[in-house]
Amino acid sequence: MTRKVADCRRFPSETDCSLTISGEEEEVLRAATEHAASVHGHENTPELREQIRGMLEDEKVSA
Repeated sequence: MTRKVADCRRFPSETDCSLTISGEEEEVLRAATEHAASVHGHENTPELREQIRGMLEDEKVSA
């Protein structure tokens, strides 16, 4: 299974957040949604989760 990455540095925020989360897709989605709500003040909704899911990227594997 391909690991996924959510990287706050790719998205502008008032806090200049530098958090990166990686792992299996559902783990990353859960953690990123909780982070978006608790740190960035977003409401934890199905729409937010789908938006975050769409922004996840495959983790690049170092050779």
